[in-house]
Amino acid sequence: MRAAFVPTPGRVEVGEFPTPAAGAGEVLVELAHASVCGSDIRKVFDGFHDPEWLGTPGWPGHEGVGVVVDSHTPAFPPGTGVLTVLPGRSGRCFAEYVAIDAAHVVPLPEGVPAQRLLPAQQLGTTVFALKRFLRHPGTRGDGCAAVIGAGSSGLFFVQQLLRRGFTTVVACDLNADRLREAARLGATHTVLGPAGTSPFVAQVLDATDGRGADLVVEAAGGDDCRRAAVEAARDAGMLGLFGYPQRPGDAPFPVDRAFRKRLTMEWVNGAQSEPGLASFRTALDLIARGEIEVDHCLRTAYPLEDAPAAFAAARAQGHGAAKVNVVLPAGAA
Repeated sequence: MRAAFVPTPGRVEVGEFPTPAAGAGEVLVELAHASVCGSDIRKVFDGFHDPEWLGTPGWPGHEGVGVVVDSHTPAFPPGTGVLTVLPGRSGRCFAEYVAIDAAHVVPLPEGVPAQRLLPAQQLGTTVFALKRFLRHPGTRGDGCAAVIGAGSSGLFFVQQLLRRGFTTVVACDLNADRLREAARLGATHTVLGPAGTSPFVAQVLDATDGRGADLVVEAAGGDDCRRAAVEAARDAGMLGLFGYPQRPGDAPFPVDRAFRKRLTMEWVNGAQSEPGLASFRTALDLIARGEIEVDHCLRTAYPLEDAPAAFAAARAQGHGAAKVNVVLPAGAA
């Protein structure tokens, strides 16, 4: 099979590998489409790689859709369309085939093109995150929410927050094209530029008469973004920390300011370990019913052989695209 791989940190190549075989409790999936996640960029270029995974075919891709072609479990017979829900560190979806434990695939609803359901992996992580963010009793559904980062996850947060009844949603990003998408999807205010140095905090305060946002979702993954999130939150507000760390190891954080503002903070990880993969099933249902828009995630795609260019584009914030995808040979047929 053909597969993209990372021979050394900072480099992506495409090569020939043996097709894997499914073991006990596994399915062999012929992948059609995959997406580059922000965490993939951090693993390839920013020091978050696991040395033992270097050279592994398909790594680090964990967002994919395809069809089961061999199965060692009655739950997923051959011919079943599935969403892959691999834990991020063990993703192998930038390959024609991947053998996956059946606990990490979800059946696709019928009647919807598989490519259209690909964003359900990213959407599912945001569904999972909001379950945790919105359980805080001080997070009012009719109040103000702010989202730092308007990539695919940030735009999914914008849509869901509006569906949950937030009347003011402020979105901030470095890219004007992504912010236009945020406005089109319903964001009431958009702010262009780094959250830490742009008028982001001032815009949130102005939109709330100086009170601050009830919920701030940090979905960009930068230390400056987390500092800005603390400043934009209201006293005793909720800080939803979704973005990936900026670097391995320790990082600066405004502990004193967060302490004095009495903020509740929730870090999100482990959606792929949720019992029954419930959030990903919800995500597939939301897309199938047309309740969450995904067109903005499907406009930029590269064939597998151009995987290095796909990673370069994703690293450059998609050149304005919310998501960068990779089309496997089965998806191009």
